Amino acid sequence: MCHGGWCFEHVTRRLRDLGHTVHPLTLTGVSERSHLLHGTVNLDTHIQDVVALLEGENLHDTVLVGHSYAGMVITGAADRAPDRIDSLVYLDAVVPTDGDSCWSLVSDQERRWYLEVDETGSASRTLPFFDARATPHPLASVLQPLRLTGDPGQVRRRDYVYAAGWADQSPFTTIYQKLSAEPGWTTHALAGGHNLMGDTPEELTKILSDVAASR
Repeated sequence: MCHGGWCFEHVTRRLRDLGHTVHPLTLTGVSERSHLLHGTVNLDTHIQDVVALLEGENLHDTVLVGHSYAGMVITGAADRAPDRIDSLVYLDAVVPTDGDSCWSLVSDQERRWYLEVDETGSASRTLPFFDARATPHPLASVLQPLRLTGDPGQVRRRDYVYAAGWADQSPFTTIYQKLSAEPGWTTHALAGGHNLMGDTPEELTKILSDVAASR
């Protein structure tokens, strides 16, 4: 939420140095694409952002990586374009099933943040500790339920990367513990805060590179 593809810059550089092709994506209505923010930008819009990139770049065997709210997005994109997706990696993220919204999966504290809207009334404000490039996030995207037509487990591999270094209680602990016991999931815990891309870029790069290499 609120960030652009640039928040992966440290990991993107490392992965490219290892020879991987990387497409960091900024969602519609956010950051350098904030001029596209309007009341109808929702979860479907963000899923289509990813599908359009997959189709436009003619990508196949793709490892989709989603941080936090973007767990909703990569799940939906894999459902819409299953023939282009190899693996899904959730970075301290929500993991939805059919009918879930980001709103339904998060804590009351996060819901209170979502409702701190900007002057347009259609976007959640940034938080004080966010990068200066962050902008308000389309509220409709966190309220809209996800509709799936297939099995989220149809991809070859699903990984969950948990941030174990939150300053206070992590809202993702229950998800991590649940998935650690489920077949079909590979889980990891890194000693960073929620912004794993910035806190633990080396460790995260290794995980993502290993996922790609395991094909």
